[in-house]
Amino acid sequence: MADKRDYYEVLGVSREATPQDLKSAYRRLAHQYHPDKNPNDKAAEERFKEISEAYAVLADEEKRAAYDRFGHAGISGSGAAAEGFPFGFGGFPGGGINDIFGEVFGGGRRSRAAKNRGADLRYNLELSFEEAAFGCETKVRLPRPKRCEACGGSGSRAGRESRCSTCGGTGEQRFQQGFFAVSRACTRCGGSGTVLADPCPACRGDGRVQSSAELSLRIPPGLDTGARIRLSGEGEPGERGGPAGDLYVVVHVRDHPIFRRQDDDVVCRVPISFVQAALGAQIDVPTLDGKVAMKVPAGTQNGRVFRLREKGIPSSGGRRRGDQLVEVAVETPTHLSREQRDLLERFAELSGDQTHPQAHSFFDKVRELFG
Repeated sequence: MADKRDYYEVLGVSREATPQDLKSAYRRLAHQYHPDKNPNDKAAEERFKEISEAYAVLADEEKRAAYDRFGHAGISGSGAAAEGFPFGFGGFPGGGINDIFGEVFGGGRRSRAAKNRGADLRYNLELSFEEAAFGCETKVRLPRPKRCEACGGSGSRAGRESRCSTCGGTGEQRFQQGFFAVSRACTRCGGSGTVLADPCPACRGDGRVQSSAELSLRIPPGLDTGARIRLSGEGEPGERGGPAGDLYVVVHVRDHPIFRRQDDDVVCRVPISFVQAALGAQIDVPTLDGKVAMKVPAGTQNGRVFRLREKGIPSSGGRRRGDQLVEVAVETPTHLSREQRDLLERFAELSGDQTHPQAHSFFDKVRELFG
């Protein structure tokens, strides 16, 4: 047992790994070192055996407990496992080795419906900030195969199929690789067990021809970047008349020059003058609904945030609407004339520190701290 590596180290996981962590690590490593992917590579084959043996122990609750307590000695009596053959443990937990390899390598016979179903499609839709906020109607054009009219999508001119001679109608091909046999879907019939007797010349037996489609979309209000809209049956048509896949429209919202989104609220930064902040004013603020008047009270400080109720983004479903948050930015005047400078200097002489309550409070605290 001294030459065996620690099973946790083999899988690259910690001793606190969950069953899902173990499964994910095994799938990743098994895919990397599988003999089919590394033909005539003895090192990869041995690594694959080591990975499989480690997973077979750690994925079994009782064997893992024994291994954690006694190490390799705790599972040394497991027959074939002691000889480095991982399947001597009575099979893999959670559905067996075939389930694991089916997930990792896609092997095994696929059902007719699964094989014939068309592929799902993805379309990236770019929207303006306002379109995403309020929703819109739009049209998209996407390249998409369509069902062959010559054969009705069957792929066969006469509509006949015959048994696949490669797999004998089983839909599977079995291969002996290294220390075990593995099956995979037949490369000729794709796992269906049948082939077309008289392929349609228009679509070459595929049942589909290249085309494009224009679709009308209704975008609901409140969507943000990353939102997906699923259109059932708008993907690629299936092979040989099978059902169509789905279309997933993924939303991307363009940046706005003034607004930014914060959940369902809209945030904007509005500059105001030194005089407006000091004396107070009524200013026009841009919103998604147009300009609205907002009162700025006298003595407003830089960075203060005002809330305009229900001027934000409609929530998905449209039950409520967010607010608009207006952050004011007080601008310091620049390029003063001589008269303006004289007036400000006179203002400073008259005010002293009485008109700056925040500065007064701050320096009081500094004096308390440092004396």
